Amino acid sequence: MNRRLLGSPADTSGALPLVTTRQFGSDIPHLPTDEPYGKSDVPHGRAPVHLRALAALFDLGIVAIPLVLGWYTVDALSEANGGGQADRIVFGSAAAAIAVALAVWNRGFREGNTGQSSGKGWVGLVTRDIDTRDAIGPIRALTRVPWGSGTEVVRESTAKEEGFTVLTKDVSVAGIRRRRLVGLGVLVVLLALVLLASIAIGARPLSFTEIFHALFAADGSQTDIIVHTLRIPRTALGLIVGIALGVAGALIQGHTRNPLADAGLLGLSAGAAFLVVLSMYLFGFTTPSEYLWFAFAGSFAASVIVFGLASIGNGGASPLSLALAGAAVAFFLQAMTNAVIIIDQASLDAYRFWVVGSVAGRGFDVLWQVLPFLIVGLILALVSTPGLNVLSLGEDVARALGTNVAASRVLGVLAITLLIGAATAACGPIAFIGLVVPHVARAITGPDYRWLVPYAGLLGGIMLVTADVIGRVVVRPGELQVGIVLAVFGAPFFIALVRRRKLAKL
Repeated sequence: MNRRLLGSPADTSGALPLVTTRQFGSDIPHLPTDEPYGKSDVPHGRAPVHLRALAALFDLGIVAIPLVLGWYTVDALSEANGGGQADRIVFGSAAAAIAVALAVWNRGFREGNTGQSSGKGWVGLVTRDIDTRDAIGPIRALTRVPWGSGTEVVRESTAKEEGFTVLTKDVSVAGIRRRRLVGLGVLVVLLALVLLASIAIGARPLSFTEIFHALFAADGSQTDIIVHTLRIPRTALGLIVGIALGVAGALIQGHTRNPLADAGLLGLSAGAAFLVVLSMYLFGFTTPSEYLWFAFAGSFAASVIVFGLASIGNGGASPLSLALAGAAVAFFLQAMTNAVIIIDQASLDAYRFWVVGSVAGRGFDVLWQVLPFLIVGLILALVSTPGLNVLSLGEDVARALGTNVAASRVLGVLAITLLIGAATAACGPIAFIGLVVPHVARAITGPDYRWLVPYAGLLGGIMLVTADVIGRVVVRPGELQVGIVLAVFGAPFFIALVRRRKLAKL
């Protein structure tokens, strides 16, 4: 390329001199300019009505979806279809609560802080203050009216050109602690509602009067027996197992530094399955109370073998060696389990019901047997969280800060073994809770395991009990095992979570 000015230095007419650019063998004259190419005019003023209407329609659809699903669910739970008063009230209230929560999040926090609800973000619009031209805040976004609110909706390009500013989150220590405490309080309230729903909903429709009588004035009636011998033990077991799986999932992902790690990666589920199948084959056990201790022993033995193999060598147990040793042990034990169920049909029949994972048919006898191990496991998990925070910085940094890496690993693996072993022994292998819940908790709390572990426990309990309640009504008059419900709802949820957050690095 060759560039030269046309015209002599004596050219004083004031006009810009032409320049040429040699392309394709010839000089092309043009005026010099510093203007950027492709510049377009930015519109000013309010956005067109049709764009605002389209955004409002999209936002309305977000709220309408749970309401429509709730209406269909309530209609399906009519008395003619075997539903009860409590079933309809619980599912109708849940649908309304979800719709309100979505509206508050979308039209309040999202639009108030960033200027864009989901609909406005889709069509490229921004809500701003007329005077300051900045975001209006959640409270004002929720309480504003379409007219006379001092706000306006403009195009995204207009807002950007005129200096629109989003509201920044309070990242001070006090602000973060306040949000985490509020989140814990919300989860506790949500957990209480889910537990009441679990007691109220079942194969036998109950009214709220019957439920209240069973809880506070039981006299041995049929409904009292149903509530006290079936629903309360099932709810309590689902709660404690969900908490254990959520906490164990957070610890496993933290110690292996693998965002896709769960109990299966360390071979704990495979160890429990192998000894359960052996107990069925050798002793003819078929009920959870009979093979419970074999499942627990299998998980414990598998964890000892995995940790022992991973600790061989000078470096000790590392995240990579734990994952590799766990995968090798899991494959071997799974092969042994398949060998047993192939040669014995009775073991295969009993194993098929255990491997799905369920809280149905378990009474207080199963709960009391595993409860001490779960409590000790939860205490060890909470004690290990400060050390896990340091280990997340890297083993070299942890050693430089004075942390005993081996002791922290042993404490963490022991907590995982107790939690997974007891939970699997009581209900069979239940997937997706230990995999999904830590990611949800991490999105709320950040990487601090002192907060992440309690959040994961509460979310695990809510998720498992909710899945169990859904399984009781979707195939009336029968029931769907909680392991199947979690697989159906957990897999799409996890895929969406991975695509949104790109699997946060641990």
